[in-house]
Amino acid sequence: MARGDKPLKRSNRLVLLIGIFLALIAFVLVVITLQGSGSKTANQNDPGLREVNVVIAAKDIPLGAKLTSDSVTTKVFKQADKPSDSYNDPAQVVGQTARQPVTNGQLITSAILFGTGGSVGTITVPVGKVGIAVQVDQVSGVGTLTKTGDHVDMLVALTGDKFPVVTVNPDDQSITVVSGINSTSVKLLLQGAQVIGTLLPPPPADTGNNAEASPGTDAGAPTSLNGQQQIVILAVDAQQAEIIKYAQLDGSISLVLRSADDFRDPVSGEPLDPTLIVPAQTTGVTLRSLVDNNGVLVPELVEAILPAQATPAPTRAP
Repeated sequence: MARGDKPLKRSNRLVLLIGIFLALIAFVLVVITLQGSGSKTANQNDPGLREVNVVIAAKDIPLGAKLTSDSVTTKVFKQADKPSDSYNDPAQVVGQTARQPVTNGQLITSAILFGTGGSVGTITVPVGKVGIAVQVDQVSGVGTLTKTGDHVDMLVALTGDKFPVVTVNPDDQSITVVSGINSTSVKLLLQGAQVIGTLLPPPPADTGNNAEASPGTDAGAPTSLNGQQQIVILAVDAQQAEIIKYAQLDGSISLVLRSADDFRDPVSGEPLDPTLIVPAQTTGVTLRSLVDNNGVLVPELVEAILPAQATPAPTRAP
């Protein structure tokens, strides 16, 4: 019997060793699990390590396009790595206008949706166009709220002194300007020009008195009437650039803001081919056209007849 017990003892030892080995593996797995759980709990408790969704472009988005649900998506970021001007939910950006060209995968930020405010970065002029700057104020420039990607029309007014009516003396050929004639003329000379850049004055220095920033430098800044000027850079063709320059020298310019939906596809939100936009037909305005077509009344001379005055009797000298 003693000899038969040796295989049994060896078998027991083997089972014991296997049991110890399995116990060690279980112990290691428990330690790893506890460490992972603790690390996960620590990440959840640390706001900087928490994972958040950040909105990015799902495809290339051209300037002036409307952001749609299929043009944006989300990407996971650590809270500490999330830019302060980015967005978590696509619903926050869908329906907004791209104020600069966006590439696939690029973060959607407030600068893309609302512009850079008081500064101009790199300007991209469309092929076949030229960029020209015009200076407007809050009255002639839609409150100086025009942003990159908008479309504007341009009104040009020429005052009466640019259209003098004269008479020529046949004797000495001298010229005399006839006064009292209104020759002011207004015409919509440029339609649908896209804004490719804007420039506003810098915000006032912070003096510690909570001074209000200049309107337009921030998407949420209020607008106030302060006579502010704005530079608006337009993409136009060469002929239109000549018209604008002439109007700058001899006329008065006003920009008229157009609806963005006039210049982009209603389904995809993508910009339309500018050649497909049918310009509005206008007649221009003079005083004569206002009288003939709009019922403006022409003043008439009113003759007043005064009652007869008694003639005083002559006086005689003594």
